[in-house]
Amino acid sequence: MNFLYFFYFLLSLSFSNVLQVSASDTNLNPFSAKASAIRYWNNHISNKLPKPSFLLAKASPLGPVDSASFAKLASQKSLSSHLGSLCSLANLFCSFDADPDFGSHERSKDANFTSYSNRNFANYGDSQLGRVDSFKNYSESLNSPNDSFRKYSRDSVKHGEQFANYAAEANVANGSFTSYGGEATSGAGDFSNYDQQVNVPNLRFSTYDSDANNHELTFKTYSGETNSGSEDFLSYSKNGNGVPTEFSSYADSSNTIGSSFTGYGASGNGGNDSFKSYGLNGNNPHNNFKGYGFGANGEIDSFANYRNGANVGDDSFQSYAKNGNSGKVSFGNYGKSFNLGNDSFKDYGKGSLGRTTVGFKSYAMGRSFKDYTKNGVSFAEYNNFTTMSGKFVNKGVQQGKFFREAWLKEGNVMVMPDIRDKMPVRSFLPRFILAKLPFSTLRVGELKEIFHAQDNSNMEHVITNALVECERAPSPGETKRCVGSIEDMIDFSTMVLGHNVVVRTTENVKGSKQNVMIGKVRGINGGKITKSVSCHQSLYPYLLYYCHSVPKVRVYEADILNVDSKVKINHGVAICHIDTSSWAPGHGAFLALGFGPGKIEVCHWIFENDMTWATAD
Repeated sequence: MNFLYFFYFLLSLSFSNVLQVSASDTNLNPFSAKASAIRYWNNHISNKLPKPSFLLAKASPLGPVDSASFAKLASQKSLSSHLGSLCSLANLFCSFDADPDFGSHERSKDANFTSYSNRNFANYGDSQLGRVDSFKNYSESLNSPNDSFRKYSRDSVKHGEQFANYAAEANVANGSFTSYGGEATSGAGDFSNYDQQVNVPNLRFSTYDSDANNHELTFKTYSGETNSGSEDFLSYSKNGNGVPTEFSSYADSSNTIGSSFTGYGASGNGGNDSFKSYGLNGNNPHNNFKGYGFGANGEIDSFANYRNGANVGDDSFQSYAKNGNSGKVSFGNYGKSFNLGNDSFKDYGKGSLGRTTVGFKSYAMGRSFKDYTKNGVSFAEYNNFTTMSGKFVNKGVQQGKFFREAWLKEGNVMVMPDIRDKMPVRSFLPRFILAKLPFSTLRVGELKEIFHAQDNSNMEHVITNALVECERAPSPGETKRCVGSIEDMIDFSTMVLGHNVVVRTTENVKGSKQNVMIGKVRGINGGKITKSVSCHQSLYPYLLYYCHSVPKVRVYEADILNVDSKVKINHGVAICHIDTSSWAPGHGAFLALGFGPGKIEVCHWIFENDMTWATAD
């Protein structure tokens, strides 16, 4: 007993200097993750400047007993059976997928779901007659909304569905519409501003409107300005009868949207599909139309301004309208891209009966369609030209996201982008627990088991995407590392910059999405070109940062003022990349500002919960 008392007495002496960091830390448990991070900071950072409270606040909330228990479970490969407790106690985010089926919902009146979120509507509206459901501002601005509409409106008659501002500005929106509108008669489904400005949308429309009869569907500004999304329309309108579908401004100004239309309209009768401004101004959209209109009768498809003004892009039309009967397809201003893309038309219209007409007006990809003029398929008004001339600026890039260095001048008025953090709130894991967890694409199976990730689930995609990005080879001159603890972040930053470092972030989110005035500006390290380490959040169950060295930059601090009152509302941190010669021509900065790699410097603010490290002044 005396030995234990003496041991804890020595520990209390060694921690006494740590507990005086700030008034709020006077009761800090010396065995907590935050106390451990403070000690690590003291031992590895050479200056005595104030410690970053915004970084230390991200330390794991696990107490010493729970930390030891979870570390033991991780060593025994038994953590999976205690995932619920780990996610709750360690402040992880483990709910990327929808909840289990909650059963059917019966009703007899119109339903109005205003500002609703995270619900499962299984068999909702099943066999209903003449009702209208309105989903307005559904799941708006949420992190990872999970919504499931399984067998929704199936066998209904004149059942109207309206999705207005669905999952707007959400992060990782997951929507599953399985057997939606199956065998429905008449009625209409309206998706307005669906997944607008969403980060990583995952949407599945499986057997949507299958065997339906004249059930009209409209997608307006669907996935507009989203980032790296994936939409899957599987057996959409299959065997449908006179099902008109309109996609208006679908994936407009989005970044790397992948859409898959498999078996879309297959064996349908008299379908009428319209794609207006589909992929307009997008950055590298990927669209796959596999078996689209296969065996359909009198299918009419219209692609107006499809991928017009997009950057690169990749479309595949495999067995499109194959074995169709008297179909009509019109491509107006298709692929009039800023940069040439890649299009594949395989077995397009093959084996068609009657006269399948395909019209390409102002098709810009420089393709030859000699193999498609057989078997009753004609290509009318095909214009074979190459690419747009002149400088193209994509206005779809968020205004203010990128700017020039000269704009950081006191008194200048500029637009502040939306710098709010859209990621789920999470904490770091203690370093000794991280050391016992796999983190490699070679061990994805183990990670899927730990985090209960099913095959092709959103959790699997989240884990895989993070691992692939972390294992990606660095760009020329870049040093990179993914870190899951404060200690790991300190190690990487001091390895690149030395031990006399400071970490900064923008003070708050005030001024977002509005005009602001620049107040006093101060250049870090005297405004000289320097090197920094920037750390950006990655989507993962626990808090994970992608940190990388950024050579040849200038870092600035600037007061942000209200334009009218001139009162300070924020203190921003901005970084200006002086050398952009290795950046891709399709980088959002060049789409927003014009010019190209190496022609201009590019600046941006440090967003909420991102941070940049630099040598201390």
